[in-house]
Amino acid sequence: MDVVGYVRVSTGKQEASGLGLEAQVEYIQTAARQQGWNVTHIYSEAVSGSVAPLERPECSKAIAQGLPLVVAKLDRLSRDVEHIASLMKRVDFKVATMPQADNFQLHLFAALAEQERAFISQRTKDALKALQERADSGCEESLAKVERRSQALSKGRAKGNADNMNAIKAVKIDAHREGIAPHVKSCLYEGCNTLQSLADCLNAKGKHTSRDGLWSPTTVRRLMLALGVGFKKG
Repeated sequence: MDVVGYVRVSTGKQEASGLGLEAQVEYIQTAARQQGWNVTHIYSEAVSGSVAPLERPECSKAIAQGLPLVVAKLDRLSRDVEHIASLMKRVDFKVATMPQADNFQLHLFAALAEQERAFISQRTKDALKALQERADSGCEESLAKVERRSQALSKGRAKGNADNMNAIKAVKIDAHREGIAPHVKSCLYEGCNTLQSLADCLNAKGKHTSRDGLWSPTTVRRLMLALGVGFKKG
C-alpha cells in the first residue's frame, strides 16, 4: 500500500515529546517496513500544533496526494480533538506507534491527550502566576527565577529556530536521495563509468539536485558516497 509521511516540530522549539524530525522519520519508516507500506514521500515542516492541519502548507500537500497519511505520533497531526475529527472525514491516516488503531481509538486518544494538555497548561499557568506574585512582592529568589526563565526562553527560541531549519533540510535531502537512487542505478546499468557521464545521464533524465540545479562531477560524487554505490569494475 502506498502512503505518504508527515513530520512536524513546533516553531522555535522541539516538542515536549522529544521527537525531532529525524526520529519521526525513523518511526514512520520502521512502521512501513513492518506493515508493508511503501512511503512515496515524506512532507516536513516547522509549525505550531495549534495551527489546523489543513492550514499548514506541507500537511496540505501531503493530504492532497490522496494516499493514506502516516505520522510518528498522533500529536504530530494535532492535539486538538476537533482537528482530528475533521481530518478523519478527509483522509485515512495511520500512526506509526499504533498502526492497527482504528478511527474510534484514535479519536479517544486525541480526546485524552487534549484533556491532559489542558491540565498541564493550567498547572503551569498557576505555578508561574504564583512565582510572579512572589517576585512582585520583593522575594529576591523569585525575582532571580523569573529572570533566569526569561533568559532561558530567549536562548531556547534562538537555538530552536536554527535546529529546526537544519533538521528540515536534512530530512528533505534524505528524501531527495531516496527518490533519485533508482535513477542513479539505472544510469550505472546503462554503462556510465565516470562522474561526468553519470552527471550527464541524470541531467538528461531531468533529475535535478536537491537545490534544483544541474549535476556536476562533484555533486555526483557526494551523492554516490551518500548512497553507497560505485562504478562497476572491469
